[in-house]
Amino acid sequence: MIVSFSVTPLGVGESVGEYVADAVRVVRESGLPNRTDAMFTSVEGGWDEVMDVVRRAVDVVAARAPRVSLVLKADVRAGVADGLTSKVETIERHLDAGS
Repeated sequence: MIVSFSVTPLGVGESVGEYVADAVRVVRESGLPNRTDAMFTSVEGGWDEVMDVVRRAVDVVAARAPRVSLVLKADVRAGVADGLTSKVETIERHLDAGS
C-alpha cells in the first residue's frame, strides 16, 4: 500500500517546518520507501508497518504541539511493489507518448 499523509501541528504559530521535519525524520528512519514533496509525504509498505510509521510521525509532532491535524490518503492494492516509482513512470510514459 501507499499512504500519502500530511501532519500539521496546531497552536504553535505560523512556522511549522521544524515540527514537520520531525515527522519526516520518522518516515525516513523507518527504512520504508518514501518521498516528500511540498504538501505530503508518501510511504510504501504493508498495512501495519505503514500505519505504524504514520502513528509515530503524528506522535512525534503531538509531543511538542497541543493539537495535530492529519490528512491521509491510501492506495491499498495487493501485489503491487515499488508503486512509488512505477505509478509515476506510467504517467511519464503516457506524457511522452502524447508529445
